[in-house]
Amino acid sequence: MTSMGFKALIAASAFALASCASAQLSSSPTESAAAAPSVFPDYTTESAGADFDPAKIAALEARMKQFVADGDAKGIATLLVKDGKVISHMQSGIRRVSDNAPIAEDTIYRIYSMTKPITGVALMQLYEQGKFSLDDPVSKFIPEFADLKVVKSYDGNGGVELEPLSRQPTMRELMSHTAGFAYGLYGDDPSNKAFQQQQILRSPDMQSFIDKVSKVPLMTQPGKDWFYSASVDIQGAIVERLSGMKFGAYLKTRIFDPLGMEDTGFSVPAEDYDRFSDVFGYHPVTKEFGQVPFPQVAFKSETIAMESGGGGLVATLDDYARFSQMLANGGTLDGKQILKPETLKLMRTNVLKDGQKVGIAGTLTQATIDSLGFGLDFGIIKNDGSGSVVYPDGTYFWGGAAGTWFWVDPVNNLYFIGMIQRFGQNGPEVDFRGISGKMVYDALNK
Repeated sequence: MTSMGFKALIAASAFALASCASAQLSSSPTESAAAAPSVFPDYTTESAGADFDPAKIAALEARMKQFVADGDAKGIATLLVKDGKVISHMQSGIRRVSDNAPIAEDTIYRIYSMTKPITGVALMQLYEQGKFSLDDPVSKFIPEFADLKVVKSYDGNGGVELEPLSRQPTMRELMSHTAGFAYGLYGDDPSNKAFQQQQILRSPDMQSFIDKVSKVPLMTQPGKDWFYSASVDIQGAIVERLSGMKFGAYLKTRIFDPLGMEDTGFSVPAEDYDRFSDVFGYHPVTKEFGQVPFPQVAFKSETIAMESGGGGLVATLDDYARFSQMLANGGTLDGKQILKPETLKLMRTNVLKDGQKVGIAGTLTQATIDSLGFGLDFGIIKNDGSGSVVYPDGTYFWGGAAGTWFWVDPVNNLYFIGMIQRFGQNGPEVDFRGISGKMVYDALNK
């Protein structure tokens, strides 16, 4: 897999925040000492032992710190876990520019689109309860979508020709970004323009969001193409309707509390705000990253509109590690079953048909496109054994607009999480995921 491809794939949701590049300058990054042996109180940091080359793990950690030294990130924290044991955990740099407060164990990060797998798990819990079938039409649960139209053609002068649905999009298509919905993060077609012009992603509540989406035509007929979309926000609305609970309350009750994810939510409480990292944008004149001051990145209760299943959560590295460990365990953590193993396997299985290709705004190379599939709210790695991809076949992953990334590797029973807070538009191309992935598998004794 090419370096550019993986990064471009997860960066798409940052496009809507391109104005962050003009953020005011702040002080230069400083490095803090890596600390804590383990993010899990009942786990002990293991030496690399027989599984990893200790010198190469040290090199991995040094390279992650180098991102801060080079000015590519103000702060970073990473975690590598294999067989439930913490192999590597490092942190470097600052979380706040006003006082150079360092990245700490309990730093809270915007995880943006790494919310999507959590929403998918929530919806699949309801699948296990028999609330829906993957072949059910989405309109069975969102009747506002019963009369959706589809863009048949359009021209550069604003002319748009619509056609009726050939059939209703299904829940499987909704969860695999093949239902035809737009997002508004990129694209100059009528559907994406409508999302942008109506600021649909900033709807004040779930019902307003659904009402607006119901009036936007689909980009294509259902099942035709893959397009990164607002479908996971729609899934959040379906969770509400099927469970009878507010989306955030459902996540807290059914996922966060059972997993011990104490700092994950749609806003940061006032008493915890000191732990919340700044987010940084690239200044094209000074060539440095500075704090982004916009209210919509503050994640205070008064600045949050709807609870976005597609990108609305904040979390600590520890919290996302507990979620990832549950995935690695096949759906269970600390005796609490969140999903059945067979349900999780369904989520991490490629469901794309021949001709459906994962691609974002034309930024992926053909080699990268060929090595990517998509399951139910997870990207899936397809490794044909040619040596062009370092991740084993069936590795599943996603990332967030502020640069966070993670992957789970079922073949080697490991996962990796990286937390940074930067919008990279106009900034230097830095493949955090690709570099970390190459070094992890180089260190792994095969």
